[in-house]
Amino acid sequence: MDIDRVLNNNNRLCRAVLGVRKITFEKLLTTFRQIIVEEAESKKRKRAFGGGSNGNIKDPRKKLFFILWYLKVYPTFDVAAYVFASSKSRTHGWAHKILPILEKTLGRKLVLPKRRINSVEEFFNLFPEVKEVMLDGVERPTVRSKKAKQQNKHYSGKKKRHTRKNLVLVNGKKNILLVTPTKHGRVHDKKLFDKNLIALRIPEKISLLVDTGFQEIQKIHENTLIPKKKPRGGFLTEAEKAWNRVISSVRMAVEHAIGGFKRFGATSHIFRNKNGIDDKFVSVCAGLGNLELET
Repeated sequence: MDIDRVLNNNNRLCRAVLGVRKITFEKLLTTFRQIIVEEAESKKRKRAFGGGSNGNIKDPRKKLFFILWYLKVYPTFDVAAYVFASSKSRTHGWAHKILPILEKTLGRKLVLPKRRINSVEEFFNLFPEVKEVMLDGVERPTVRSKKAKQQNKHYSGKKKRHTRKNLVLVNGKKNILLVTPTKHGRVHDKKLFDKNLIALRIPEKISLLVDTGFQEIQKIHENTLIPKKKPRGGFLTEAEKAWNRVISSVRMAVEHAIGGFKRFGATSHIFRNKNGIDDKFVSVCAGLGNLELET
């Protein structure tokens, strides 16, 4: 693959191939290269740093290009091997070795979303300027398991297919503040919300905007804005419809934030890897989306 053709072209091609703009790539590369050097120097070596055979992506710039391309396109390892003139096993090794380095890079950039918030005080310390937050669930399809028990766990009645699920918490600037640990698609958004005790971690003075799937959470967090649900066999008044439109317009920020990290195929295409790494995919891609907003 001609890396220079992508990186020296316009941002449209760069985002189409890597999911990020050229300026974001360059911003990542400095820290990414530094972490690679630190990890290499920390290992006990029998030869000098840089010794050994030169692989197809020996250079940190090529490694960063590869992992971003992999997250954006989410190809099979056979396809990745063909594109990068390597072998299936080697591209598999690249993906699993480079992904943690990218995660560390995003961590140093302070753009990774939190996975759990333990108290109201911690929320204040992490997000002192936040005045309102929006919450929504996000699902992505996964391969149908051959085991009946796993099939039942992953089947989402809402999506009518087998999925994996997270909840995301977003501020008004479309930054993803929190991504809950990945669970199977059968779990309802409200149950996942209760299990992670999210309402108890958000200060009362901060407005929480949710959709109709989170009924009754006003009893836990009073400052919650939720659309009026149409009663069975009944109708909504014009005032109630207007209220719903206001909430929906404000909550568009969370939809845009979700779209920002679902630009990457690793979080939107059918998940093919073993369960567990998809949790890292979501965290890393959400961090990349946050970094794009900052640059």
